[in-house]
Amino acid sequence: MADPTLILVFIYIIPALMAFGGIILIASGVMDNKHIITIMGIAAFFGAALLPFIVLPSIIA
Repeated sequence: MADPTLILVFIYIIPALMAFGGIILIASGVMDNKHIITIMGIAAFFGAALLPFIVLPSIIA
């Protein structure tokens, strides 16, 4: 059985930080007209949404 603290970190803390960082990168990339930073922000935002579904099954099992 996995540690409940580890599960909470991967469900709530890391995705929230990644999504916030992604939004910051998106805004910064759009305002500075730097497409690579915008793409990195979009990838971080989608990564934050998919992270719990990818990591948690291996932790819980």
